[in-house]
Amino acid sequence: MYIKLIFSILVEYCQYLTRDMNTSLESKISVLNDTLKQIFEKDFHLARIKFIGLFISALCKVQTVSFEKLAVAFDSEADTVSSLRRIQRFMASYIFDTALVAKLILKLLPNKPPYRLIMDRTNWKFGDKNINILMIGIAYQGVAFPILYTMMPKFGNSSSQERIDLINRFISLFGKDAIDCILADREFVGELWIGYLNAQKLRYHIRIRENFWVTIPRNGHRLKASWLFTDLKINQFKYYSNIVNINGQLCYLSASKIMNKNGIPELQIIISFNKPQEADGLYKERWQIETMFRAMKTSGFNIEETNFPILKE
Repeated sequence: MYIKLIFSILVEYCQYLTRDMNTSLESKISVLNDTLKQIFEKDFHLARIKFIGLFISALCKVQTVSFEKLAVAFDSEADTVSSLRRIQRFMASYIFDTALVAKLILKLLPNKPPYRLIMDRTNWKFGDKNINILMIGIAYQGVAFPILYTMMPKFGNSSSQERIDLINRFISLFGKDAIDCILADREFVGELWIGYLNAQKLRYHIRIRENFWVTIPRNGHRLKASWLFTDLKINQFKYYSNIVNINGQLCYLSASKIMNKNGIPELQIIISFNKPQEADGLYKERWQIETMFRAMKTSGFNIEETNFPILKE
């Protein structure tokens, strides 16, 4: 994984820091440095911790992953050329432990557990190579904070096992009780995946395709999911009060009728572990991870344009 991507993840928090204009950036960075010491003191020596603090401080100022611009913004007595070489040496020789980064981000987050996790995938091209990342973020006030990711050695959708492994990594670090619910789009379905969530009693609100077949357990009737919501009008929401069976797994169904990006009405059908009446409001928070990806890519740190080599997560 790109170390630049790691620092783009860290700067999501820095952007949050700079929202409060009643506190100076210097004071906020002082708090950040104290937190860095708490998280990293067992793994990094003091000079490296101070470097990370300088790096994040520079990111707050210039909000780009360009090494040259960051070196200019370094708040140190060294000249720009020395700062640039220091950045280059660090990037070339060090691989971040993503578990430490995740712990740092959760330590800095303004909201406390349990968290609403958003799962999504993004990709871009690096030369002739596909960069394909499966990521989970935490929903917060319009933008997700990325926490953990998996670099997938292929192009296209993630497998159920890749999703399960990613959620298990989160649970191993922070515990199951740290999860309020999991939000995901139509790509993230499958009997093994939903079966895992059900077995773990993890709440979820995941969109499915309209043509999914549903079995009603109490009478054995089989029908398409969309048929339960044919009476919906634009911007209306409805949930089906009885449990249903989809692809061998029990869940609840709800739906709203929306206008898609082409201006065509379509059903947004959501499966849930429980509380389907909450699905519509919670599922809307899924878009926060799209905002995060946009910030990290075309409208923010331009991570797609980096020429830095790929490192393992």
